[in-house]
Amino acid sequence: MQELYKRYKGLLFSLAYQLTGSVSDAEDAVQDVFVKIVDVNPERLAEPKAYLCKMVTNRCLDLLKSARKRREQYFGEWLPEPLPTQAEDASEILIRGELLSYAMLVLLEKLTPAERAVFVLREALGFEYGDIADLLDKGEPNCRKLLSRARAKMGLSPDADVPVQAEEASEAWVRRLLAALEQGQVERVVSILSEDVVLISDGGGKASAAVHPIMSPEHVARFLLGLMRKSSGLTGGVEIELAELNGQTAIIARTQKEIDTVVLLHAEEGAIRKLYFVRNPDKLQFR
Repeated sequence: MQELYKRYKGLLFSLAYQLTGSVSDAEDAVQDVFVKIVDVNPERLAEPKAYLCKMVTNRCLDLLKSARKRREQYFGEWLPEPLPTQAEDASEILIRGELLSYAMLVLLEKLTPAERAVFVLREALGFEYGDIADLLDKGEPNCRKLLSRARAKMGLSPDADVPVQAEEASEAWVRRLLAALEQGQVERVVSILSEDVVLISDGGGKASAAVHPIMSPEHVARFLLGLMRKSSGLTGGVEIELAELNGQTAIIARTQKEIDTVVLLHAEEGAIRKLYFVRNPDKLQFR
């Protein structure tokens, strides 16, 4: 059992996290599965990867169904929980290699649980359609239709590559944005933002955040510069650091040594297109 846990923990966590968007839910799902297989007939574990993935997927689908109602009642915008990926142990390396970009995780919220499961299994983890059909107890043609529908909802063309790693949101982009904000000039900030830029902030009713997405380069730039001015006036100030979250460089703002905000960027075609501000303290439990 210990050997199975060591071998498949990374894969199962990666699957569960991308299905739920929650680190705690993913950890619980994986733990639940390994508790349950203690009493499973060894013959059923002849193909442990398929069996474990099916158990985790079913557990996460149950969680998603109950989460949909909670998210409908969620105050403001809901964003996935950021995941630290800088650790160099084997399971983290596995996760980083199979992790969709943060921007893609946000888009997954548009999907039904079944569409999300097919998309993650196929596009993030590279499962064959036949294996996906077995995992979900659906026909292979149905799984192909679910994937096609999922890609359409996410605005992806049928033959478009899915960005597993957000190389566009590199450290250079993050530093460019911070440098522009430090200059304090609206025009300078606007120049690095896309015409269709969107800023989404998640406070969950537990931290101040924009209730609705902020759009247009001018509005986003003024919002960011306003935050810079406000943070400089706080007692003790705000400490800014860069860290690897979800396989990309993110901004972490700390006040009095506690994480206050995490910012992740998504850039396309030479400009920043999406900014995600996570401020709900329940999603900032890592250190």
